[in-house]
This record gives sequence, C-alpha cells and structure tokens, in this order.
Amino acid sequence: MHIDKMEGIIEAILFAMGTSVRVSDIAKVIEQNEATTKKIIRNMMDKYDCEDRGIKIIELEDAFQMCTKPSLYNEIRKITVQPKKVVLSDVLLETLSIIAYKQPITKAAIDQIRGVSSNHAINKLIDYDLVEDVGRMDAPGRPLLFGTTEAFLRNFGMTCLEELPDVKEEELEKFKKEAESEVQLEINETD
Repeated sequence: MHIDKMEGIIEAILFAMGTSVRVSDIAKVIEQNEATTKKIIRNMMDKYDCEDRGIKIIELEDAFQMCTKPSLYNEIRKITVQPKKVVLSDVLLETLSIIAYKQPITKAAIDQIRGVSSNHAINKLIDYDLVEDVGRMDAPGRPLLFGTTEAFLRNFGMTCLEELPDVKEEELEKFKKEAESEVQLEINETD
C-alpha cells in the first residue's frame, strides 16, 4: 500500500472517530506493524505543524487523536454558540407526543385533543427543532400541518417513526378514565 493511501486512511479514521484511536487498531487497518504506523503518524503530525492547517494530531500514550489547533480557538469561538439546554415541560411533552403519533396534524386538531391552545407549545417545539411545518392540508384555509424532525428521532434514540412505542388499548382506556376524573374534579371544585 502506498504511503499517501495509508496517510489518507489514518486521517479518515482519526477524523471519523473524533476520539483517540489506539495505534494497534490503526496498524491493523493499514496492515503495518505498530512501529511503522507510529512513524507514519508522527510524520503526518510534522506536516500538520509545518503547514497553515486548522487541525493537528496529538499523541496520547499508545493512541492518536485529531483535534483543532489551540491557536485557532478565538476563530472557532466566533462561529460556535453555546447549545441551549432543552427542557421539555409536561405541556411540551404532551404536544410533542400528539404530533409524533398523529402526524401530519394541524394546530386545530392538536388544540382539540389537548382542549387548550397549543400556540406556545408548538412554537417552542419548532425552536427546539423537534417539530416542523411539513406542508399544508388540502382544505379550506389550507392550515399548516406539523410533523417531527430528524432531530426528534436523534434526541429520542430512534431511527424511524415506526420505533415509537405502541400505546396499548388498556393504557388508552386508563388515560381516558384519568382525564375524565380530572375533568370531574375541576367541575366539582367550581360548583
């Protein structure tokens, strides 16, 4: 195998892994012994250090890792933002559940199921990139239809919507009875 090909493979491995990779593992892939592999990687390290590159390779015991150069920290900071912590309240979870199971669904249908306006909840879920506008219903007024996003799948550890847990009929009945008793309590409290 040509040295350029081996360097390309090493670069791809280190980039893709994002963490340190043991020399022994890299050596197996490029079909070289560990001493030769270390020599190739250290040569690559020298190349990255000599050139105006944004990355470098660091050695960690018997492993190597690709990372950004510390001298470019300020430039990186200009483009990155602190990720906002997403806190899903009960209202947001309820609205998200309705959208996930009933999608595509209109805001009016969500409001009808929940019994209250869902404007704020839908807007928050859109801000969190868990829900998106997926089109318009072919009906008078052409209301927006909402569905979940790829970020929803990633955040909930699913690869597709078919992985949503099934809601058993007994559970639906239990939820329905709980909701009816809550409504009855509210009626009794207002009397």
